[in-house]
Amino acid sequence: MAQQTALVTGASSGIGTELARLCAADGCNVVLVARNPERLATVAADLARAYNIQARVLAADLSDPAAPAQVFEQLQSTPIDILINDAGFGLRGAFAETDWAADARLMQVNMTAPAHLTKLFLPGMLQRKRGRILNVASTAAFVPGPFMAMYYASKAFLLSFSESIANEVKDTGVTVTVLCPGPTRTEFFERAGITGSKLFQGPTMTAAEVAGEGYRAMMAGKTQITAGARNRWLMRGVRIAPRGMLADFTRRLNLE
Repeated sequence: MAQQTALVTGASSGIGTELARLCAADGCNVVLVARNPERLATVAADLARAYNIQARVLAADLSDPAAPAQVFEQLQSTPIDILINDAGFGLRGAFAETDWAADARLMQVNMTAPAHLTKLFLPGMLQRKRGRILNVASTAAFVPGPFMAMYYASKAFLLSFSESIANEVKDTGVTVTVLCPGPTRTEFFERAGITGSKLFQGPTMTAAEVAGEGYRAMMAGKTQITAGARNRWLMRGVRIAPRGMLADFTRRLNLE
């Protein structure tokens, strides 16, 4: 089989970088997508040197509705065997007070871009009868999220979307996996302004640990993986708890 190629969004830091590293370590060429071309170039050079693979940089702002199609157009001559939708960000604050333009960017990056990229690259995978898609959601997907309402809702969308498409492509040679990490100390949470919240008072996982669990689940063709034994145990309780009680609980977590 020819050397495979993995496309990773959000590849300039955190879980995205670690997922790209795992792909490269398995001998895949990588296409790295994020907004910051300098940081992408550093990651690409590191992976190419360490694993003797080709690493291509595509600087793109996925909050731009045109970006997914532009990425796809630049890869017409490069079949994508693995698509990893990791790019995403969060916003903290009461919904009545957050800026709508920022809310709209969040929806574009967290929901529309991964759905659009899947729409663009999935047909080629189905035609070739092989391919893997990994969407990075969150344990936030399982609960309401007062004071981070748009972020929690966006991850709920990504969970449902991924599980639905996974069922649609069953027995085609293509798999769709959704990774749901809990709190992970990355730049994501610094940018969202929540590293001081109660979410981080308990144990947290590293980006490398989360990526490892997600990558193994993707390669095994699993539909969904909640990263971390503690998080999996907590999510079992979430499934039987009243939604109103869960909203009150996450409200307290998302406030200082």
